[in-house]
Amino acid sequence: MMLATHAPPYFLIKSHRLLFASSLLLSFPIPTTSRPLSFTTSAARLLLRVKPRRFATMAADSPSALVSPPAHVVGPWYSVPELRLRDHRFTVPLDYSSVDRHVSPKLTVFAREVVGVGKEDQLLPYLLYLQGGPGFECPRPSESSGWLQKACEEFRVVLMDQRGTGLSTPLTPSSMSQLGSAEKVVEYLKHFRADNIVKDAEFIRVRLVPDAGPWTILGQSYGGFCAVTYLSFAPRGLKQVLLTGGIPLVADHCTADTVYRACSEQVIQQNAKYYERFPHDVEVVREVVKYLANAEGGGVPLPSGGILTPKGLQTLGLSGLGSSSGFERLHYLFERVWDPIIVPGSKKQISDYFLNGFDNWLDFGTNPLYALMHESIYCQGASSRWSAHRIRGEYDDKFNAIRSIEEGRPVFFTGEMVFPWMFDEVFALKKYKDVAHLLAEKQDWPPLYDPAVLSCNKVPVAAAVYYDDMYVNFKLAMETASKIAGIRLWITNEYMHSGLRDAGGQVLDHLLGMLNGKKPLF
Repeated sequence: MMLATHAPPYFLIKSHRLLFASSLLLSFPIPTTSRPLSFTTSAARLLLRVKPRRFATMAADSPSALVSPPAHVVGPWYSVPELRLRDHRFTVPLDYSSVDRHVSPKLTVFAREVVGVGKEDQLLPYLLYLQGGPGFECPRPSESSGWLQKACEEFRVVLMDQRGTGLSTPLTPSSMSQLGSAEKVVEYLKHFRADNIVKDAEFIRVRLVPDAGPWTILGQSYGGFCAVTYLSFAPRGLKQVLLTGGIPLVADHCTADTVYRACSEQVIQQNAKYYERFPHDVEVVREVVKYLANAEGGGVPLPSGGILTPKGLQTLGLSGLGSSSGFERLHYLFERVWDPIIVPGSKKQISDYFLNGFDNWLDFGTNPLYALMHESIYCQGASSRWSAHRIRGEYDDKFNAIRSIEEGRPVFFTGEMVFPWMFDEVFALKKYKDVAHLLAEKQDWPPLYDPAVLSCNKVPVAAAVYYDDMYVNFKLAMETASKIAGIRLWITNEYMHSGLRDAGGQVLDHLLGMLNGKKPLF
């Protein structure tokens, strides 16, 4: 692997030189075909030799002097306990396929470089972390711990906020309102899937890694999906790939129906495990469902402005059933579902504690991109047509809350699914109802994977596959793994989907050991 001291020199001497340099690299195609990307041209090397641009120098320039924003701006080093960090901001095109990228709208992609204290100038290989989602930013380090601590032992870690999240031109309810009509929002959002996330990563790599060398990537959950897209379309940028709970189903058209059917079976099992752990909650949840169903309007108002209905209550399973501490969090939330009766004869009602807890359980208010784009991550040349909603209908005998009460069964929570009625009941999503329906019917989604390239893969790949994963079905993950040449699998039921976060540095250490010869070949 190419070693590096720190971010190499890149831009700027004069604004006209900046424009010339920026236009050179932006003129290079970043295709959506299976042809590997290469930036080892003389023009790319020229860009890497130009002197670096610091945040402080920007304030001294006249805004009118900059014809185009700098492609890469880097900040000073700063500290959290046992780590040194610095911020990078990259100006990228919204649409890499635009005939003239210089007139295409621009986005900022933010990446945070992290090293151990005292390693700022050491020769370290680069590791890019791809966060789960879609629509969630990278974690903000507060100390050296967990997998990040392990990674910083030997890597220079890059935490990239995927476009539309964190500090990467975030798509929030307020920012998206600037786009106007639902049709314009859809036209904008079509550029926020894994294919363009990979192009952003390549844009960053050739400016950050010396001599545009390859780097290691670590993909968690949806970040793993992005990593497989990376393997499909830009394998020359990769030294090695680590996947944790993130092997997608690779097939033509839309795979959402297949995914949701398989995941529904695991969700049913997780519900059974939950009620076995907390049997008292069977009756507690039934009582809450009855209360909501009998309330005026079929639910109770939420502090956010939305409404809590029985089917909305069931969505607590999205995060409550699939992570290592999810069962406990869910139980303790229901532990305080009712207001205490301190005056005899007072009306029974759901507590503000519970209603606020429900509102805060999901991040639709701050991260609406997840709800809007979730089904699109399964689409290639076909629409999802509200797949989760249709597949839930096939399991109505299991997930119909009212029928479950009538038949004396536990009320089952749903899993990682986004439903059309959520855009009526969740206040933060109401304004995007038309957008969501247009996205659900959109058919012309470009390819996300290239099976032919994956079958001839030469990049070392190691993957942690969690047997009881509620979000990424084990059988479907194994089906795809069989199509990626050379992949090494670590199959375990010791961890759930959140194993990378929960296990300290053990999961990352195990995967690295599989690729560096410390783990036996079997």
